[in-house]
Amino acid sequence: MKTFLEEFKKFALRGNVIDMAIGVVIGSAFSKITSSLVNDCIMPFFAMLLGDTNFTALKLVLKETVAADGTVTQITLNYGQFIQNIVDFLLIAFVLFLVVKFMNSLKKKEEAPAPAPAPVKSDETVLLEEIRDLLKKN
Repeated sequence: MKTFLEEFKKFALRGNVIDMAIGVVIGSAFSKITSSLVNDCIMPFFAMLLGDTNFTALKLVLKETVAADGTVTQITLNYGQFIQNIVDFLLIAFVLFLVVKFMNSLKKKEEAPAPAPAPVKSDETVLLEEIRDLLKKN
């Protein structure tokens, strides 16, 4: 049991696991931002262009029963929610693509490539070039 706990401690305190945990926490916080961006800033434009963009009300009634007291019970296939989730995913993925593309362009501007250093000749090469030059003169 002690070796199991030691192995778990070694695993849990590795840099990769901690980095991954931090990424998950930041990702969950960032998902709220992207969801708000899509739902509150982008979807209204789609609603203006296409009319209502909420597909969740779409459904297919598979079976409908009426109880003795007059209440109607339906068994439905709610494909509208599935379509809405696909649309949300595509919009969020597109917005994230644009954000990452923008961040990468900022990163490229910050990281201007340093000019390559001039190659340094070894002492032997310098001496051989001097000997060659002296032989050419003679």
